[in-house]
Amino acid sequence: LTLGGEAWLNFMGNEFGHPEWIDFPREGNGWSYKYARRQWDLVDREDLNFKYLNNFDRDAVHLIESVLKFNEAPIIPIWDNRGDHVIAFERRRLLFVFNFDGERSFTDYGFLCKEGDYALVLNSDDPKYGGFGNVKADAPYHTQYDPMYAGDGKGWLKLYIPARSVLVFKRNL
Repeated sequence: LTLGGEAWLNFMGNEFGHPEWIDFPREGNGWSYKYARRQWDLVDREDLNFKYLNNFDRDAVHLIESVLKFNEAPIIPIWDNRGDHVIAFERRRLLFVFNFDGERSFTDYGFLCKEGDYALVLNSDDPKYGGFGNVKADAPYHTQYDPMYAGDGKGWLKLYIPARSVLVFKRNL
């Protein structure tokens, strides 16, 4: 959704419509359709976590839709550390920070980006998305001045980035 054009990829088995696995009708399963259909009722079950993914998908789509001509904006790479599994990029005034590491969270993780104040606008660590609530939504996020990069209009943004999370910030003008 954030890097693509007008669609997004959600791997088969991860979306809230597939609780176990996907198995299309074939001779080996007696031509059964049992696992070849989406089960949309799962999102309404309180004993399951699919409601959290549904909430996040809804809010992510609404955020992108709220940005005029988002898909026409260039993608500006900010950070790519394969060892840490962290990437960051900017599109319009939105800064996307992904931590794909399955175990490691990072404290005071810093990277250079456009100088300024940032507001957290989407946070997968929020309890409404099944997160732990360790990232503070109302905290001030400001770049730290570095004279070496002042001429480029860049400063250091230092963040707490939980494992398996995405944080989206909007740069204030």
